[in-house]
Amino acid sequence: MAGRDVPVIGLGTWNMERDPGPDAIRSIHRALELGMTHVDTAEMYGSGKVEELVGRALAGKRDGSFLVTKVLPSNATRDGVLRACERSLMRMRTDWIDLYLLHWRGDVPLDETFRAFEELKAAGKIRAWGVSNFDSADLTEAAGLVGAQAIACNQVLYHLGERTIEYDVIPWCEKHGVPVVAYSPLGQGDFPDDDSKEGEILAGIAKAYGATVRQVALAYLTRRESLFAIPKAAKIAHVEEDAGAGDLVLDEGAIAAIDGAFPRGTWRGLPTT
Repeated sequence: MAGRDVPVIGLGTWNMERDPGPDAIRSIHRALELGMTHVDTAEMYGSGKVEELVGRALAGKRDGSFLVTKVLPSNATRDGVLRACERSLMRMRTDWIDLYLLHWRGDVPLDETFRAFEELKAAGKIRAWGVSNFDSADLTEAAGLVGAQAIACNQVLYHLGERTIEYDVIPWCEKHGVPVVAYSPLGQGDFPDDDSKEGEILAGIAKAYGATVRQVALAYLTRRESLFAIPKAAKIAHVEEDAGAGDLVLDEGAIAAIDGAFPRGTWRGLPTT
């Protein structure tokens, strides 16, 4: 991704401002130790507080990380992007950002935002740029402006209970060579519990592989070469568990069982598959 060897399982930081500072920083340190060098944040998270936390955690460790942050669409004008990037650099105590994303599409024309990204890239402030929360129509428009090869990734919501990107977004990205990064890959407080039918299926697969349910879910979501995931983990135990998913490869039977337990649902009138 972005010309770099990026681990399949990275570290998300959404809502990390709610976690005790020392615990969160230790978790980021442990993630780096385990090879989870892809650290994702955004200027929106905690109104800059999470970028500051990430900056403290990466002090003295910056060269060993792949740092991603995002600009809000309200700051997506040419001047707004340049100013927002400078603020992010200051909060994170770094001279460069490895990957800079438009958090979601707003009212600013994409070509203006992309020109600002290229200006930052030429200045060495960012190494690459991409998008987040783009559907296939957005991606087609973006590729028409700059070429798909300029888009380093599309970061989107993807977890077992929300698989709609499999219909259109993943196929588009795979066709055009754009990596897909799953945020909230373990859901948003709605991960299946052990007593549910779905939870029992995951638990059975986990037992067969000598893994955990969390690891099985992450392995499923990153089962294709184009897919990456950035689960949030502010506890060392969760970081270590997530890291173990990077080497877990599910067989066709396990994938079919998960497909059956967590159907994609309907999309634009298409039937459940």
